[in-house]
Parts: sequence; structure tokens; C-alpha cells
Amino acid sequence: MSPQAIAENTLFYGDNLPILREHIGSASIDLVYLDPPFNSNRSYNVLFADESGKESEAQITAFEDTWHWDQSAARTYHEMIQNGPLDVVKVIGSLHDFIGENQMMAYLVMMAARLVELHRVLKPTGSLYLHCDPSASHYLKVILDTIFSTENFRNEIVWQRTTPKGLATRRLPQNHDVIFSYQKSGDAKWNKDTLYVPYDHADLSRKTAVKYCHQDPDGRLYRLSDLTNPNPDRPNLTYEFLGMTKVWRWTRERMQKAYEDGLVIQTKPGSIPQLKRYLDEQEGIPLGDVWTDISPINSQADERLGYPTQKPVALLERIIQASSNPGDWVLDPFCGCGTAIAAAHKLDRHWIGIDITHLAISLQKYRLQDTFGITAGKDYQVIGEPCDESAAAQLAKDNRYQFQWWALSLVGAKPLGGEQDSKTGKKGKDRGIDGVINFVEAKGKPKRVLVQVKSGHVNSGLIRDLRGTVEREDAAIGFFITLEPATSDMEKEALAAGYYTSELWQKDYQRIQILTIDQLLSGVEVDMPAAHGTFKQAKRLKVREGTQQGFGV
Repeated sequence: MSPQAIAENTLFYGDNLPILREHIGSASIDLVYLDPPFNSNRSYNVLFADESGKESEAQITAFEDTWHWDQSAARTYHEMIQNGPLDVVKVIGSLHDFIGENQMMAYLVMMAARLVELHRVLKPTGSLYLHCDPSASHYLKVILDTIFSTENFRNEIVWQRTTPKGLATRRLPQNHDVIFSYQKSGDAKWNKDTLYVPYDHADLSRKTAVKYCHQDPDGRLYRLSDLTNPNPDRPNLTYEFLGMTKVWRWTRERMQKAYEDGLVIQTKPGSIPQLKRYLDEQEGIPLGDVWTDISPINSQADERLGYPTQKPVALLERIIQASSNPGDWVLDPFCGCGTAIAAAHKLDRHWIGIDITHLAISLQKYRLQDTFGITAGKDYQVIGEPCDESAAAQLAKDNRYQFQWWALSLVGAKPLGGEQDSKTGKKGKDRGIDGVINFVEAKGKPKRVLVQVKSGHVNSGLIRDLRGTVEREDAAIGFFITLEPATSDMEKEALAAGYYTSELWQKDYQRIQILTIDQLLSGVEVDMPAAHGTFKQAKRLKVREGTQQGFGV
């Protein structure tokens, strides 16, 4: 596939650096939003191997000092020095001399290489928003200034992501993120009419409350404004109205119509008529570069999906509306659980998302299905996932945990037994369970389907073990997903386990079911009651008026 060949919404699995270079054409993207690893010692930014078996520096495990100056970082650094733009070479070389070969430098090298590519793919009318935190923002701004040039810097947006929870011992609480805004050129799109914060009628500022001090019987707040014309030499606008002869702003016909509509009032006989301006009809408060009005994803939020770095949809909607138009292309190269993609789809934009874990790609597919009713292969394409048995076998050989998470996604199962972003996979005993699918039985009783995934060396003993696990865990059904074909003994063991009878659906389901990767890729569906709650289900949304579901396909 050439970089110019993308003509439909796309999810990419893999390291975003080679994907950007090989698949995304120059000057093809209208808006880039990226929320990369922050280099902040958190436990959810991780490094995975891609399907070729090569280690990718795109995400590094944060609980092991986050970043390391290793062969991968050194290789990327030397590549940039040899082939990068001259100004970037100078800056990266200077940072290398100043910072040294350490974790921070490894992070900056990784980011610089990708920012060069993201600048390349932007149209002249495009913009980039980089979401980070203060731990490395000062270094990142130097790199961005070099790549985009200082005259194309627009804003350092401060987003208050949490409220302070008491004073820290030696410093103030750290409760904000930084979003750097850059434009490719002075011709970049900028929709200023979208950049207002609606008034909160329950919490108006003193200045606004004093201004809008009048109230209709229905509760609508309004202010009174002058209707006289500042230019006294307008004979055509000079006339008597409600006993007052003035030079008015409007024609007599317009004034009369507004009066009949109740918009022009005379507060008392002999006073000058005034215009009612309703608060709820005003644009709102002009938006500044400190955003405190968008709440973070808390534990009770409806949109919460359980992904540790999930950002609010409202935050992405604001960015997308400010710097792009319907039909434009939005790219998120670190798309995680897909908030930027969901916001772009809702706002009638085309989108491209890239992530290095099969778990993230799976979560995005569930989210798009739950939120918009669109599915992979029909309404958008997924590139990088195995599409046949041979590719699946290669993935299992390269990284069995990525294979396991991908296989679980084929049946909509939530992984169990380890951190969802862990490179090493399971920690401790998994008790014979790799994944789970939840469903609801009669009277709202929750039930589970347990899933095991095996890439090789399968035999009938594994089926007996799964049967025992299903019985021990009081689960309804067990799925055994295998890369290798099932033997006749395995099939006999599965049949011997009997059936689960659903009280709600009044149907029998084979208690132990064997599903091969080849069958699942061929479209064979699991036989179970309707599932709910594999991942927290995204709220169903309507795409903005004028949007076609699955546009670009």
C-alpha cells in the first residue's frame, strides 16, 4: 500500500514510526492529535514487540524507570543525525550533549523522530496538538519549535485534569496537563466561532450576573441594550417610536416587528425603548488557553471505559472543531482507547488511528461498534492484524501474549490474569482463564463465559482442564480457542461436558466449545447468549447531522 492509498477510515496495529513512513502520504492530514507516553513514571506506558519480532520504542514500560538509553534509542538517534532535517539534527545533537544518554534523551529521540513525520503528513492548512505533562514539556516545545518553526506556535493550553487534593509536602499539587498547539502555516484552518464556553446559569460570574439582571416569567435572563444610533446624521432612521423621537439603529419596520415579538420594551412611560438580549442566545465566554471547564474521566463518568489514560470526548471535540471541518482527515498516532477517533467520527471527520497493542485496537473496535454501530471490515479497515492462519501463527511465534489478546478480541473477551498493558503478560497463576465474556441471565443474574487460548501443543487433557475450570468457577460456558486443529479426542471431551440451558433464552448451548483461529477468521460466530460488559460498553451516540455512517468506505 502506498502512502497515498488510504481512502477510508483506518486503524493500524503496529509501531507508528514505520506506519507513518510507509502508509501516510505527505500533506494528506488536516489535524493531528497525539497523547503519547509522558515519561512520568506511570505504570501504563509499555513497550511491545511488533509482529516482525522487533522491539519498538513507541511505548516503554513505565514501572521500570519508564525509558532506557539502549540500542533502539541509540539507533534512532544516529539515524536522525544522519538523515534528519538540518535544524532538527542541531537541536537533537545539542540536547544529547546537554542531557546525556539517559531516559529523558531516549524519550526525546523517540518523540522527535515521530514529530518530523507528523509535520510531513500535515497539509499546509493543518494543525497539530501534542498532549503532554510538565515532566518533559519544556524539551518537547524546543523540538516542536524547531520542526514547525516558532512563528507557527499558537498556544500552550493548560488543561486542569484534576482538582488539588491538599498541599504536597514540598511542592504544589500537580493537577494539569499541557497541550501544545502548532499550525503548519499561516493558512491553517481556525474556526473561531466554536471557541466559546457556554454560560453556566447556575454559576454566573458577578460581572455577568450584574449585566443580565432581568428575568422573564419563564426564567430566561436578559439585559437591556441601547437602540439609538451612534451616528446622529441618519435622516432615514430618524422617527418617533413609543413617544420618543430618536435616530434609531433599525428601520421603523424592523423596530415594529421586534416590538411585536416582545424584544423591544419601554420600562416606563417616557423612557427610551431598549432591546432585550437573552443570555442563552449569546455565544458564551471567549475561550482562553487555560481550560478548567472540561472534567477528567472519573470513576463515575458515563464515558469511562477503564482505559488508564482515557481523555474526555469533550476535550477532543473542542480541538477537532477548532482546527478542522467536516470531511477532513484526523490522525491520532497513539490512539489508545480511541477517544480522538470517536470524537472525529461523531463530528463527521475521516480518521486514522495507530496503536502498538492488540488490546487497544480491540477496545477501539468495541467502542466504535457500541457507540456508532460500525464494524471493522465493513465500515472501516484494520491494517496490521492477522488476516489468515499463517499470519496468526507468526504472531504467536513472535509474541504469544499479543497473540492471546488478539485471539480474545475475535470473540469479544476481556483479558484476565495480567496488566492490560503489560509486556510480560500474566503475573502469577491465571487459574486456567485467559479471558471472560459476561452476559445476563433471567432475573438479571450475571453469568460468565471463560475463554482459554492456545497457540500449540493441544490435546484432550486441556479440554478436561477447561471443563474443570468452568465447573470450579461456576461459569456457564467455556471457549477453547486454538491455532492448531482440534483432535477427535478433544471434540469427544467437549461433547461429554454436556450443555448449558439458558433460562432467559430458552436454548441449549454446548458447555465446552472448541473454536479454531481459522474458523473465527472465516466468520464462525460463538454460540452463547447475547453478551454484555466485556469492556465497559461505550454510550451510543448519534453522528452529527449530515454524517454518513461508515463514510469513506
